[in-house]
Amino acid sequence: MRRTALLVSATLLTGLLPLAAAGPAAGADDPPPAPVPVDRFEGEVPFASPPAGGIFTWGSDADDPPTLRLTDRTDAPEGAKVLSGTYDISGYGGFSHDFAFAEPAHDWSASKGIRFWWEGHNNGKKVNFELKDGGANGEASELWTTSFTDDFTGWKQIEVPFTDFVYRTDYQPVGGIDQILGLTGMWGYALTLPVGISGEFAMDGVELYGKADQSLRASVTTDSAVHPVKEGGTATVAVTVGTTGSAPLTDPVTVTYETAAGGTATDGTDYTPVHGEVTFPAGTASGTSRTIQVPTLKDRSAESAETVPLKLTVTGAKAPRENPRIVIDAHGLPYLNGKLPVKQRVADLLSRMSLAEKAGQMTQAERGAVTATPGDIAAYDLGSLLSGGGSTPTPNTPAAWAKMIDGFQLRAQATRFQIPLIYGVDAVHGHNNLVGATVLPHNIGIGAARDPQLAYAAGEVTAAEVRATGVPWDFAPCLCVARDERWGRTYEAFGEDPALVKSMETVIQGLQGRANGTELKDNDRVLATAKHFVGDGGTTYGSSTTGSYTIDQGITEVTRQELETVHLAPYQDAVDRGVGSVMPSYSSLDIAGDDQGPVKMHARADMINGVLKGRMGFDGFVISDWQAIDQIPGDYASDVRTSVNAGLDMIMVPHVYQDFHTTLVAEVNAGRISGKRIDDAVSRILLQKFKLGLFEKPYADTSGAADIGSAEHRAVGRELAAKSQVLLKNADSVLPLKKSQKVYVAGSNADDIGNQSGGWTVTWQGSSGDITEGTTVLEGMREAGGDVTYSKDASAPTTGHDVGVVVVGETPYAEGMGDVGNGHDLELSDADKKAVDTVCAAMKCAVLVVAGRPQLLGDRLGDIDALVASWLPGTEGDGVADVLYGKRAFTGQLPLTWPKSEAQLPINVGDAAYDPQFPYGWGLTTRTKIPEGGEKTLKALAVAATLAERAHDAKAGRTIVTQARLIAQAKIGQRITSMTAKPFADADHLLLTGRYGAAVEKLRAAYRAA
Repeated sequence: MRRTALLVSATLLTGLLPLAAAGPAAGADDPPPAPVPVDRFEGEVPFASPPAGGIFTWGSDADDPPTLRLTDRTDAPEGAKVLSGTYDISGYGGFSHDFAFAEPAHDWSASKGIRFWWEGHNNGKKVNFELKDGGANGEASELWTTSFTDDFTGWKQIEVPFTDFVYRTDYQPVGGIDQILGLTGMWGYALTLPVGISGEFAMDGVELYGKADQSLRASVTTDSAVHPVKEGGTATVAVTVGTTGSAPLTDPVTVTYETAAGGTATDGTDYTPVHGEVTFPAGTASGTSRTIQVPTLKDRSAESAETVPLKLTVTGAKAPRENPRIVIDAHGLPYLNGKLPVKQRVADLLSRMSLAEKAGQMTQAERGAVTATPGDIAAYDLGSLLSGGGSTPTPNTPAAWAKMIDGFQLRAQATRFQIPLIYGVDAVHGHNNLVGATVLPHNIGIGAARDPQLAYAAGEVTAAEVRATGVPWDFAPCLCVARDERWGRTYEAFGEDPALVKSMETVIQGLQGRANGTELKDNDRVLATAKHFVGDGGTTYGSSTTGSYTIDQGITEVTRQELETVHLAPYQDAVDRGVGSVMPSYSSLDIAGDDQGPVKMHARADMINGVLKGRMGFDGFVISDWQAIDQIPGDYASDVRTSVNAGLDMIMVPHVYQDFHTTLVAEVNAGRISGKRIDDAVSRILLQKFKLGLFEKPYADTSGAADIGSAEHRAVGRELAAKSQVLLKNADSVLPLKKSQKVYVAGSNADDIGNQSGGWTVTWQGSSGDITEGTTVLEGMREAGGDVTYSKDASAPTTGHDVGVVVVGETPYAEGMGDVGNGHDLELSDADKKAVDTVCAAMKCAVLVVAGRPQLLGDRLGDIDALVASWLPGTEGDGVADVLYGKRAFTGQLPLTWPKSEAQLPINVGDAAYDPQFPYGWGLTTRTKIPEGGEKTLKALAVAATLAERAHDAKAGRTIVTQARLIAQAKIGQRITSMTAKPFADADHLLLTGRYGAAVEKLRAAYRAA
């Protein structure tokens, strides 16, 4: 009989052949049962997405799903066709076969395992194979995983007993069901392909084989794989039996235990050997536990941690995934003494470490990469883990975050010196990966608010919510100076003016506390990261070579002076503020006249070692961006030595941490990286770990978890959202609205929490819809007491309304995925254009642009009575409603120049030719009456500003310049020309640099030109 199998493809569509269920178990003396076909790659299973039965691809972004096809092959192991395909995955990607949701799940419990044919290419990479067990359907099931290594050439039948599968702890669609591989309710399988290589594959003949191992219905687990204990104490290991469906045991289960060889502790000296047996009789309830105790002994000498393996032999059930280890804590060594100066502790610890241990501290892996093999944390002495955007525990709750990170930290306790991990996340506008957290406005909105105190408060809220989930390190803030709105990361910048960026760096103190780092150990502070060093916001459009990106990760072409005054300027301030880490940019730097041409920032020793660490005096550590060293020209060994020699201290190698660790050690042993460079890197990392108090308190302090998403924190987000609103136009004082008015609300972003929060919200790219807790703009308007009618597409009747509010703009994106030309532009969608046209033709209207950058309105601007740049306000849409209804005044100012057309880009304050739609710094106010007196008043203000400047009175200087700005703005109105725009924008830059007198003179020039 010909046997074939079909895998996943997003493009092929054929008929679905129902899968046979495994029959009853055969008798003990019977021959092995015939294989049961699962998939046939002859075209009998459709390429279809859930809830239909079939095969479908998936991935972290548009480039990551594999490309698959059915191919006729004369060498097909089964039948005439095989499933073949290509892949080039940067994040994650693979394919699944889900059985139809409308049909019953399959019963595989009579079989021993699953097998399939795989065509190997001997690339040494792991391929993950996953089963979908129990639950409601294939996308709401429990996930069990194993892997095989492509270390062979040609066809090979991969045979996987069901006993080899382990429960996934990094991701579960429904948070787990019973954590028992029951096999009676199977919904399909999935394969995750290797990351970081371009490859081809072929697969054939997926089938069930063999007779079932009855022990699959019961399993034995331990409470932990690592059990730290103080010297002289007794370690207690809990052993628990569980069954499918929580039924009582039908047969007895025995667990024989003994302290075994292979650890670093000495029996009789460091611990008392134990051995024995624990029995769970037939009828024992699922979830029953017994304990095993291992006494340790005191030898009264200072020493590093020592391990005692506890070997468990299980009969009648599936054994634990790994044997537990008792760890006798390190003690008595100087680096453990919290009373000693931090630098002395660093020096002592460093002096004791091997090269392999130092390499581990320089290695950062993604949480998902180590979940299948958590023992690698100790085996490779890993120094750090991270959650990439959207990489979260299931369920995505504060408690689950803390539990997950504590589990990782426990693994680090099994290392010789018990150096704690430092866990990092991209909390770029609040703890944005966590559902229910306070999602603050993106940085572009904070720049529009122009309030350093509020920026500090934003840092405080973020730090408190992040640290309460066990995370001590934040990859923020972005100190990029965004010079081209076509850049997909524009909203991560505070603005286009380095002076504005510097003024918002109070956020660093909000995150870290005092500049000397003495508050880092507090439970509401985190280590901050200044990124992306340097010039990421200045890349030339069309210069990117990353996938389909057009500008992100491209080339920054600058003169030495431009580099210093625009892009480097914010970093000295960050260093002075004590920022603990710095992340280089993916982009390349091309400095005119240096004869180097474009060089990737991760390879620029002159900038990292020379400028950042040397001239600026940065004493923290440099962390690479995600897989960024792979973009350095050359082979992998060259990438490693070039980046480390350039000054990188820790390398983010999410999925290839083993390769990096091995390569780094080899490069040092070969003399291509010096021991001194390694010691410098590790010293910098350890310094921050000690400052964070991780050696004393490695586990999560969740005492602040109740404040996550609290009313107090959301009040900060609400105030920021309100102050970030920039009123660009307000003909006939349409705004603020009156509660007595009947308001017609329309537009795609009026009632969408996902859209108003933008990218980096719950997931990397963000998404539209009700993705987290919060208040939409529409909900905020209703809560404000407004008489509101809502029609998203403006299809409802418009008659009988006094004013319209149309909330339009962008849908979420992140990084280069949002580059203009990469599926994005600066135009409103057709639906939004129609909504604006419909509402503004029927009544007076205000248009709110919810977007990460300016949107081009063209001829529509004349038909719009009031225009507001709302940016990405986060989860607190009631802050937007506050200014719409006059509870707060409009006070925001443009952090970016608002262009007339895309052809003008790049356009920035200080340009010789400058003719925008709205200039940098523009922002009407509803707070106060505009000062009278015109030119005469401006002249008096100029004198007062000069006196304030001489007296270094910043508060008075800002107040005076603001009054002058309001006078100039009122006269200019909507008659903005190049003659008015340029001095107006220049004035705002001068204000931010403390030159108040010169700022007022520029505003006088703008006033006269109007």
